[in-house]
Amino acid sequence: IREFMDGQGLSDAPRPTELASATAYLQTEAMNLKEGSLDQTFIALADPIRRAILARLNLGKARVTEIAEPFPISLNSVSKHIRLLERAALVKREKIGREHILSLNPSGLDEASAWIEETKSLWLARFDTLNALLLKRKRGEL
Repeated sequence: IREFMDGQGLSDAPRPTELASATAYLQTEAMNLKEGSLDQTFIALADPIRRAILARLNLGKARVTEIAEPFPISLNSVSKHIRLLERAALVKREKIGREHILSLNPSGLDEASAWIEETKSLWLARFDTLNALLLKRKRGEL
């Protein structure tokens, strides 16, 4: 948030001056991200309700009303969560008559999975190097 407080944000939007306005600024920027982007994927996965929706869809297709049923929030709120999952390309919607049928789009996780694996490999290599240096130091070789 400090980067955004200093005016180094993602767009030419007005510089936020308080933490509350910085949070609103970041939320607005999240809505403007490219559809299906890595950032959208992580934003979508950050919320437990959206993760629960994905877990339900992992069992198979479902109507929006079926998805909304177990949550203690309004159908409108669940629909907003679903739209965010759609923007992240994690959920597909099929309209059959008046019904909206949702399904999981597992390929929407491919970019995030690749990024995680790449980052994991980088850090494991760094930790291996650090471990080797610490062992040499412990043996008095440094």
